[in-house]
Amino acid sequence: MKILLVGLGSIGRRHIKNLSALGVRQLAAVTRHRCQLPADDLPPHLTFESVESGLEWRPDAVFVCNPTALHFQTALEAARAGCHIFLEKPVSHTLEGLDELTALVERQGLIAQVGFQFRYHAVFRQIKQALAAGQIGKVVSAHAHWGEHLPGWHPWEDYRHSYSAREDLGGGVVLTLCHPFDYLRWLLGEAEVVGAVGGQLSDLETDTEDVALVTLRFENGAIGSVYLDYVSNPAKHTLQIIGTRGRIEWDADLGAAKVYFKSSDECGLAFKTISPGKFFERNEMFLVEAADFLDCIKNDRRPACDLGDGIRALEMALAAKACISADEAVSQV
Repeated sequence: MKILLVGLGSIGRRHIKNLSALGVRQLAAVTRHRCQLPADDLPPHLTFESVESGLEWRPDAVFVCNPTALHFQTALEAARAGCHIFLEKPVSHTLEGLDELTALVERQGLIAQVGFQFRYHAVFRQIKQALAAGQIGKVVSAHAHWGEHLPGWHPWEDYRHSYSAREDLGGGVVLTLCHPFDYLRWLLGEAEVVGAVGGQLSDLETDTEDVALVTLRFENGAIGSVYLDYVSNPAKHTLQIIGTRGRIEWDADLGAAKVYFKSSDECGLAFKTISPGKFFERNEMFLVEAADFLDCIKNDRRPACDLGDGIRALEMALAAKACISADEAVSQV
């Protein structure tokens, strides 16, 4: 299999190393060599200066790892060339043109997977099983909290120039940290954004929102919230799901989750720990994610997170950004 990666920033580098570890030997990348990380630890690969020249190499699949605002056009060019697509999240910074991409993917019978890797997290998969088994009863609410310290997130680069901090490149905390919109849908079912507040609230030098609090309503009647920021130091990522018979708590720092549930005698609470494994390392979910994409191509099956899932998460993120912008507009009157 021949795989072309577009973009060799942090996520592109992770993918090219994982693909090599999975046995892919024909690798190539479109890169402008702007990443300040050393390149001598990357596996052997060809280098192209443009997506067009890379596609002339006739790859079987394209990993879209460039800035968010460039995702759609790159994916569209790959689809037109008949390539399967691994599209990093979010699928774009706008909904414009995504109907065309979806139609092209379906018409050509292509595999299009979106990079929401938490679907491959060992603990999240066990949480999904616990919810399906009704271990905490009927879910009434879910709350995701994710804060990152943007200046220290990629210490090898000036955060002010990163896509995460720039509106023109599809940045902002809501799009950049949009994973909870996907994993909450995956765990609990369809949801819609009810409202959001936030904005550029810190002294970070960005032109995007750096703090956001989003409220959700799920089709099953549950409510939820997603809190995101670029200012937390140290970083913090947690998830809490509350049910009528108990609750589930996950903390990225601890790795494991705790499931509290009513004991068999109904007189008290018991709990169990969901562990990611003794030697769990964060890259595992990226590795499994890439392996699943390759298997989808080999066996012509639908990916666990397809283009439709990616678009739905984007719709939620953009709805949240619209609420934040509207509130700012009102505040300025």
